[in-house]
Amino acid sequence: MILYVSYEEVRALRQGARSFLREEPLGGCVVAAPPTARAEVSALDEKLVGDIGVETLAQQRVLASAVSHIVECLRVEMETLVGETHPAHEGAVAAYFDYAHALSVLQRLREIGGEMEAMIELVTGKPVDAQTAASFHFPD
Repeated sequence: MILYVSYEEVRALRQGARSFLREEPLGGCVVAAPPTARAEVSALDEKLVGDIGVETLAQQRVLASAVSHIVECLRVEMETLVGETHPAHEGAVAAYFDYAHALSVLQRLREIGGEMEAMIELVTGKPVDAQTAASFHFPD
């Protein structure tokens, strides 16, 4: 399957990934995240050049987790900028759009995951387990 991502969404996700991975505070989002979350976001950041191929449900779950971390970071940044400035301030508006674009990607990614899980259950006739999620491949 392919997760289609627009230019604006790629830009927002990259901005959010950088904020999430940042060591020093800048604009409200510094995350003391577990190493696995940092690794997921870092791996996603490397893939953020356009549409993303999602071959397995396990891969979708990792991507969804990384995007979820980014969305939360962008939400915090947006709320901080609105509180520090004004809702109509240029920076606050830009932060809102980054958050909204990333949230849109997360929603589509979750829909893909639901479709993948349903397809696996339909084909195998049983609930999805970790092994099936990693081994059942979906063509592009």
